[in-house]
Amino acid sequence: MGVPARQVDVLDHPAQAAAMLEPSRLRLMNALGTPASASELSRRLGESRQSINHHLRALERAGLVELVEERRKGNCTERVMRATARAYLVSPQVLGAIAADPKRIEDRLSSAYLVAVCGESIREVGELRGRAERAGMKLPTITIQTEVRFESQEAMNGFASELTEAITQLAAKYHVGGGDEAGRLFKFSACGYPAITRPENEVPPDTHKSDAQGAKT
Repeated sequence: MGVPARQVDVLDHPAQAAAMLEPSRLRLMNALGTPASASELSRRLGESRQSINHHLRALERAGLVELVEERRKGNCTERVMRATARAYLVSPQVLGAIAADPKRIEDRLSSAYLVAVCGESIREVGELRGRAERAGMKLPTITIQTEVRFESQEAMNGFASELTEAITQLAAKYHVGGGDEAGRLFKFSACGYPAITRPENEVPPDTHKSDAQGAKT
C-alpha cells in the first residue's frame, strides 16, 4: 500500500469542501492517515460499517479518498481506501465573491491585507499545481522562511526598510520587460508577523496588551 500521492492538496470546489468539512467525514479523513477498510474504520471509530461506507462513498465522489486494493473476506469483498493527500487546505475561491481579495484592501500594512495575500497565494498555487499535474510537469516555486528576533520596534522598522530596498533592487536587476513571450513571470510576496511561541492562555497580560497595541486589522 503506497503513501498518498500528494503531501498537500488544495480543495478548490465547494462540493469538495462541503464533503470534507461535514463532521463525521472530517473525523473519517483524520482516521485515514493509513489505508483502511470500512470494517477497520468501524472498529476504530465506533460507528456502524454501513455509516462508514456511506461517508466513504461521498468522499470518493468528491475525490478525497481513493481505492488502494480490494480484499476477499469470506463472502464479501472489502475495499481498502486511503486519503488522496496527507494534508489539505481549502482555497478561498470556494467562498466565491466573499473571499478575501487584496485588491479590495487599501491598507497594505494591515493584517487583513496579509491574510488576503496569503489566501490569494493558496488559490493561485493550487490552480497552477493542477495545471502542471495535468500537463505532466513540475511546478517551479521559490519559498524562503526564517525567524528574526528584533530588539526593538526601531530595529524591526529598519529591517523592513532594508528588506524592501533589497527586493526592489533584485527585482530591477532580474526583471525582463516586454510581453508574455519575454521570459517567465513570477509573483513574489514578502511578509512578517509575530511568531506564536506559547498558547494564548499562557501569555502574560502585559504582553497581550503590547501585541494588541501594535497590531492592525
